[in-house]
Amino acid sequence: MQISKAEFIELAKKSGNFNDTAIEIQERVLKKSGIGDETYMPKGVFRPGYRTSLKDGRQEASMVMFGAVKDLLAATKVKPKDIRILIVNCGILNTTPSLSSMIINHFKMRHDIQSFNLGGMGCAAGITAIDLAKDLLDAYPSSYALVVSTEAVSYTWYSGNDTDMLLPNCFFRMGAAAIMLSNFRLDRWRAKYELKQLVRTHKGMDNKSYQSIRLKEDSEGRKGISVSKDVIEVGGNALKDNITTLGPLLAFEHVCIVATSKKVLDEVQKNLELMEEYMEASRKTLERFGNTSSSSNWYELAYLEFEERVKKGDRVCQIAAGSGFMCNSVVWKALKNVGRPNQSPWIQEDNES
Repeated sequence: MQISKAEFIELAKKSGNFNDTAIEIQERVLKKSGIGDETYMPKGVFRPGYRTSLKDGRQEASMVMFGAVKDLLAATKVKPKDIRILIVNCGILNTTPSLSSMIINHFKMRHDIQSFNLGGMGCAAGITAIDLAKDLLDAYPSSYALVVSTEAVSYTWYSGNDTDMLLPNCFFRMGAAAIMLSNFRLDRWRAKYELKQLVRTHKGMDNKSYQSIRLKEDSEGRKGISVSKDVIEVGGNALKDNITTLGPLLAFEHVCIVATSKKVLDEVQKNLELMEEYMEASRKTLERFGNTSSSSNWYELAYLEFEERVKKGDRVCQIAAGSGFMCNSVVWKALKNVGRPNQSPWIQEDNES
């Protein structure tokens, strides 16, 4: 499923789904996107006359979610029946039964599991899910909480020619992350991080913010995500409010900003006056994996771990923005020197170099 920018444009042309202007727009955006030539996406979206289908969406979501959860269970040695809380977030794909139910069924989880499925919150939903998990762990002592963050590219794909709806095609790529949280006292010795602070900012009361990213249909009834020209300004205002609440950036050794696009990362770097070293994980993730939406923050943390940058006592700040309009941030404190993990999305890179 790996795809280069050149192959993306070639397949888009062959599909017959886009006019010349739409092809030119996608080609121009891809060149400036900061995305490399090794990202992943379901190439079935380039079929002539492609329409989003639940079958394609479910197939993609199950592949990436089940893979991430399987790896996590192996790494943590936690059994599915021992998980008390499950939270899944996916912005656009919202099935019945839910994505969380798909995971419960596949891994045969306990019948009294506290299960939640978050939708419509875009790239910021991963941190929202962590906040919900934190609150639930406060209510359920001696419990494990599993958070799964993903987005289904095959279900966000737009096969039309409206300029504002073509941008997500260029950026969104396949990916998922699974995170295990625990409030067992004995897990502290093996946990990598401790949750220290979480701030959520919602600008939905402002119409410009509310309408900046939305799912809609074009004049021919084709669904897609519309991104307004105001999104950079809207995002900047939400970020400013969030960081003001969070505290000074100097307090963090590492920053993981959701890898939306090069333009967005440049704006965030300028607004927060960050040195380039703080941007490395985000830029590398964007180049290698594209915009994997809410799971992007975890690919970035995986990069820092793979490079063995995270030392005991370091604070890692994850920042994400998404539809609503929301900006969320979370701060983790490393409980140990985090060595290079046995499983990482970056290991293949090392083997190839």
